Amino acid sequence: MIAYDLKCLNGHQFEGWFDGAKAFEKQQKKGLVTCPVCGSAEVERLFSPFGIARHRHNDAPAELPNPLELMARYVTDNFEDVGSDFAKEALKMHYGVADHRNIRGVSSEQEENTLREEGVEFFKLPVTKQTGRNNN
Repeated sequence: MIAYDLKCLNGHQFEGWFDGAKAFEKQQKKGLVTCPVCGSAEVERLFSPFGIARHRHNDAPAELPNPLELMARYVTDNFEDVGSDFAKEALKMHYGVADHRNIRGVSSEQEENTLREEGVEFFKLPVTKQTGRNNN
């Protein structure tokens, strides 16, 4: 089945499903394709921005990247690793002692509680094979 975007002479747009292009043309010539709004049989196909490809048996399915690995790679490439000084550096930025920048590192539960109490926003990422430890 193929879905076509259609438009009648009066400008109403709608969708029609057909077994193929020949089936659409055959039904259109017979006046069977009509606008559901005004009933006009003067209907044209519109350009459709997408299509669904048929699966070929010889094509191997594409392997999707692991979202956690993508996120870890982004953090590694775009955040400065401050190691165990994460809480200290985050507090410095929060109070204007240090310039704001993207940082990553590790922190204890007590340090995380202090950051929360001081109103410092942060988030924890799970351990990944790529980074080998938690990144905040």
